[in-house]
Amino acid sequence: MATKTRFNVRTITILAFLVALGIILKRVLGIDTQFMRIDGAFIANTAIGALFGPIPSATAFGISDILGFMLKPTGPYFPGFTLSAVITGLLYSFFYYRKEFTLKRIIMANITITLLDTLFLTPIWLTIMYQVPFWSLMPIRFLKVLIAIPIQVIVVYFVIPRVMQTSFFKQSKINI
Repeated sequence: MATKTRFNVRTITILAFLVALGIILKRVLGIDTQFMRIDGAFIANTAIGALFGPIPSATAFGISDILGFMLKPTGPYFPGFTLSAVITGLLYSFFYYRKEFTLKRIIMANITITLLDTLFLTPIWLTIMYQVPFWSLMPIRFLKVLIAIPIQVIVVYFVIPRVMQTSFFKQSKINI
């Protein structure tokens, strides 16, 4: 029987810190265009997925999307992007929660999450919002995927496991 994540003050603080870090990496330090965003939020997202189960991760991702929009809107609010964030939170926890950071797992996680979000869900939402043909969005999005996946795999493989082993995360009462 799996133990549940214990939500004490420290756990909630760590989750809030990672949500805030994700918002900063996405909304403040990210590069936005009307049809694409380049950011480093995957770093905080990976940590959230690894530390918390599917429900807390999905909830945190949804809250992060709404708060990020409220702090720095980049167009009209569209609930499809919040749905994408929730699905992404579920996927991050599916791949990383209580699992070893193997190169194979990291590659599969980044390919799955990036393809689903960047090449499928986001273009659907942009097509609905702006009446832009779905396939006209693909060339720049394919380029983003080709660049993003290797960078994300390298960063996650070399950085995240080491950060997760620090005393800051180890001393928390999170069941990792």
